[in-house]
Order: sequence, then C-alpha cells, then structure tokens
Amino acid sequence: MLYFLQSPSIFQLVRTKDIFMPLLITSLKRLSVVCRLKIPLFLQMISAGFPSPAEDYIDNHLDLNEYLIKHPSATFFVRVEGDSMIKAGIHHGDILIVDRSLEPAHKKIIVAVINGELTVKRIHRTHDTLFLVPENDHFERIGITEEMDFQVWGVVTHVIHST
Repeated sequence: MLYFLQSPSIFQLVRTKDIFMPLLITSLKRLSVVCRLKIPLFLQMISAGFPSPAEDYIDNHLDLNEYLIKHPSATFFVRVEGDSMIKAGIHHGDILIVDRSLEPAHKKIIVAVINGELTVKRIHRTHDTLFLVPENDHFERIGITEEMDFQVWGVVTHVIHST
C-alpha cells in the first residue's frame, strides 16, 4: 500500500500573487517562490533543425504557473541532490515540480521517503513487489518491504533544469 504524507509540519504555504503554493522545507535546502509573471510566448515555433525566418509578433503571454502546475494546492517544489536519475534528465541542482494529488503509478517518477530519507526514483511494480529504480547504472534498485518506513510524497510532473 502506498501512502501520501500529509504532515503540515514539513510544508510551508507561501503566498504568490494569485495562489498559495506549498514548498517542501528541508534542513539542507529552502526554495523561494517567484511572483506570478507572464512571459511573452511567440506564435512562431522555433526550428530545432534548419533555421527558419523569425516572426515579429507575439501570440500570447505564457504564465508558467498555469502551464506547469495543474493542482496548485497539492503541488510543491524540491531541489535535487545527487545523480541517481541522470538518464531521466534529472541532474544535481534541478528543481522538481511534484504533485501530491496524482496516483503513483508503475514507471512514474516519484518523490518518496524511505526510513526517514527523501529520494526521487522511478516506481516499478512486479507481481506483488514494489521497487524504486534509479536512472543511473551506478545505483541499485531498492526493493520496498513491509519492514521499511515508506511513504510516497508525490509524482514528479516537471523538471526545471538550467543548462
């Protein structure tokens, strides 16, 4: 059975311009919230192959809160430490957007607590066994047993990665 941790002592509600957003507070990292900002979205798509002529007009403004966060009251951010998920495009220092309202289904990337330690892994279910699988060949998968203190905090929906 998978459980979502609902303890209010580890979350802090932060007021942005239009919504309240829970932030995960850890002893190592604390993220700050950027105010709601609408950024121009160009109508013309950009070529990832051969260059194409650019258009001179803007279609609309893109609000990243609306685009990236589907369930504001169930969403939090957490910064990644380590490289166990590099093949999934999750690198040290990246920020994960995590939705607690989503079901932690087979092959989804989740944030979980195992015996008091936070981790991000891909969840795998085989028959009656649950595994947390890293996306790096230098790490072993973790078999979840009844003896472990295991809780799913949410499903990763987006990764903010700077180049």
